[in-house]
Amino acid sequence: METNNKHNVHKVLAHSYTIYFVLLLVGICLDLFFDYTVFSNSTMIPVGFLFLILATIIILWAQKTGRELRKIGEVKAEHFRRGPYYYTRIPTQWGLFFLILGFGIITNSFFVILFTIISFFISKFIFIDKHDRILINKYGIAYMEYKKLFKF
Repeated sequence: METNNKHNVHKVLAHSYTIYFVLLLVGICLDLFFDYTVFSNSTMIPVGFLFLILATIIILWAQKTGRELRKIGEVKAEHFRRGPYYYTRIPTQWGLFFLILGFGIITNSFFVILFTIISFFISKFIFIDKHDRILINKYGIAYMEYKKLFKF
């Protein structure tokens, strides 16, 4: 059953990441056809690069921390509060959001920025809820206690 839960968690997250990718492509296509810009000058480009760097660090940190959790036998609520998971339940989602948002800012792409925000909310309200249910089923009270501490 644990393997099935693991597969389901990764399947749900893969669908979430796919939404980001598909809407990124849609945003790029729409930006090619419609010339809407968000910023009138290039002062936001460093902010976009900062988001890219921050996002990469968050994603790599979350992946490393997640692998460490698998090595623990009996998981307790405090085991979830490591690395970036000490600050949020969904650091990889935040990282992906900032990564694509940074790209949208650098390219000054209205539709990429818009669809990045839409992707985040779709992921949060559809896929992360499924993700949470799977982890509650797998880890029980330990994950429920952790989830109470971090709403987002």
